[in-house]
Amino acid sequence: ALGEVYEGIDPSVIETWPKDGVVDPAAYKDAAAAFKPGDLAIIFTPDDTHYDIAMACIERGLHVMITKPPVKSLKQHLELVEAAKKHNVLCVAELHKRFDPIYLDARDRIRSLGPFSYFWAYMSQPKSQLDTFKAWAGKSSDISYYLNSHHIDYHEWCLHGKARPVRVTAHSSTGVAKEKLDGVETEDTITIVVDWKNFEDGSVGHGVYTSSWVAAKADVHSQQRWFYMGQKGEVTVDQAHRGYTVAQDGVPFASVNPLFWKPTPSEGRFAAQRTYGYISFEETVDAVAQVNSGKKSAADYDGLLPTIGTIAGTTAILEAGRRSLDAGGRPFELLYEGDGRFETPIGMRPQA
Repeated sequence: ALGEVYEGIDPSVIETWPKDGVVDPAAYKDAAAAFKPGDLAIIFTPDDTHYDIAMACIERGLHVMITKPPVKSLKQHLELVEAAKKHNVLCVAELHKRFDPIYLDARDRIRSLGPFSYFWAYMSQPKSQLDTFKAWAGKSSDISYYLNSHHIDYHEWCLHGKARPVRVTAHSSTGVAKEKLDGVETEDTITIVVDWKNFEDGSVGHGVYTSSWVAAKADVHSQQRWFYMGQKGEVTVDQAHRGYTVAQDGVPFASVNPLFWKPTPSEGRFAAQRTYGYISFEETVDAVAQVNSGKKSAADYDGLLPTIGTIAGTTAILEAGRRSLDAGGRPFELLYEGDGRFETPIGMRPQA
């Protein structure tokens, strides 16, 4: 238990809705009602439940932080954008890779590498994870929504104001997940291919984003790596391997990354406060405090945090990818109101 691992933490003070051992899909309504406007709701539930929970919290006047993907459709995403504006609350997605010091530095360098040319990203989890996810995997969401959301958001953030996604196609592999999930029809691996149009010279680049939950057990829980090419340079990052390995009797060899999270206690106490997995939450909590004090508005955090109004492109790509798969790999065009550099998609349509 948590209290047995870290000194000074007492899990008994935690109140839950519903009570432990009870299943109630509508319990979020009682939870939202138990808090007052200005409080912060952090939503980490299956993907297809995010919208209803977030909307209930926003209408209650709560600020909201939602795990990625915040929702599965652009329509619901844009509805949350409008609701957050109406109730003057902060609505943020938990996208911790934006706070990884290597990703952050890479993003700053990418901004000076000229128009975008090519990007690929790969992220996986071991097939044993399907046992953990059995209640929802392939039913309420797929592996692309779950993992591709990370690097699609990161890439979109890198290109903010420099290029925008215009066309989406998706491909998949099958065979393992269906067997492990007792016949549930879902993909093992999903690749989304996106064409991007550069504002600077009108040229086109393309990004390839692959995620899988049928990887073999390895030295890391999740393989994560990517390559970026601009017209004036390139960047390569292996997020899973930071040059730090641990070998211990009775424990599998591991490449560890305490920059993301540090579960190992320090003198018996929790000591992960400076990891980017923690900072992602801390920055949102600090922002909520500033908004509640009147020193800042929710809109002031557009561009500083992954606010719901600035990340619609990621949701649009993920939905278009899902729709492409369901249509046998048919391309989908993303639609915009105009040609502004900072516009986000408002819709999508299939191409011939």
